[in-house]
Amino acid sequence: MFTLVDCNNFWSPSGGGVRRYHLEKMEYFKNRKDVKYVFIMHDSKTYTEQIGETSFIEHLGVSKVMGNWEYRYLLNSKSIEPLIVKHDPDSIEVGSPYFMPRIVNSIVSKNKLKARVFGFWHADFPVTYVKRFLSGMPFNLAQYGENWAWSMGRKRYNRMDGVLASSQVIIDRMRLNGIEDIHFVPLGVNEVLFHPNKKDNQLRERLKAGNEDRLILFFPHRFSKEKGLDILLGAYEKLVNTMSIEPALLIGGTGPYQNLVEEAADKYEHVHFKGFIDSKEDMATYYASADLGFALSAWETFGLSLVESLSAGLPLIAAGDGAAMEHIEKSGAGYILPKVDEDSLVSAVLKFNESAQKSSLKEKARNYAQELSWKSCFDKQLDIYMSSSL
Repeated sequence: MFTLVDCNNFWSPSGGGVRRYHLEKMEYFKNRKDVKYVFIMHDSKTYTEQIGETSFIEHLGVSKVMGNWEYRYLLNSKSIEPLIVKHDPDSIEVGSPYFMPRIVNSIVSKNKLKARVFGFWHADFPVTYVKRFLSGMPFNLAQYGENWAWSMGRKRYNRMDGVLASSQVIIDRMRLNGIEDIHFVPLGVNEVLFHPNKKDNQLRERLKAGNEDRLILFFPHRFSKEKGLDILLGAYEKLVNTMSIEPALLIGGTGPYQNLVEEAADKYEHVHFKGFIDSKEDMATYYASADLGFALSAWETFGLSLVESLSAGLPLIAAGDGAAMEHIEKSGAGYILPKVDEDSLVSAVLKFNESAQKSSLKEKARNYAQELSWKSCFDKQLDIYMSSSL
């Protein structure tokens, strides 16, 4: 029986896209009896959980990252090596660039395992993390840092048997910087769950608070600078002072900027903080019940929440780079910002509010997203892994 093992330092129980990806993948493999699937999940303690006839979660005790995070980064091979050797996989998927590629490649080499190793480019880390973190520092450190990160990427990923990525924009950047053997595998969406018919009219009435013309905005992303939360909150203040009817802003999530969200909810009558939305059903309801959503990160490599939004018929205001731009260009279901700043965002919201094409944008969003599915994503993925193992 073909055996696939997943390893990922980006897993977090309160994470966004990567969490959703793994949850959907586990659901997919629960119903397959021809493949043994193992997800090594970083947790507070170590134990084995069987989730299907041939599907397992190996909970691995790993220390938390310092700070206000739920991530647990594995830094060496000591604890994970026995698990990989025990399952003796045919293929291993590495979902994060930090530490894990080196760890997994060394385990496979040391134990002379038959496994082929593949990397999933969930984060465009040379640009998203390194360059962005160093931006504004002297001595051109941002560029030096990005160059170093691409060098590390080539060293780690070109040693693998292939690399998977879900955005053509990101793939073009990867190839330009010397990453080889890349496979385009778009991620999916549960098009039945995330559907316009999940709209809750009672929720809309509460958010509109007695004014049918009140616009309902929804931001369901990690509370961080990367996702543009600070830009959104600044723009909202300007919208309150510009629009005749103060828009409702529904915010769901968690992260280091949570205090800013709580302050905004205290200050403005129509800002509603829902905390971390764990239920997929609740998320589907919020998407379908809102009028306009946001995809303000220019560093998305696919943007699962973006496609869930579109599948539910929610138009988006998107950053002008990365997968956010790509989805809106392909779907025509929203607006692309020339620059992610408060004034550009205010202008886009006002344009949408005054548009007579709101229904058309919703239809375009749904039509685009319903062509994507998790089954097609994982079928294609598995075909690559199994074909490469022959």
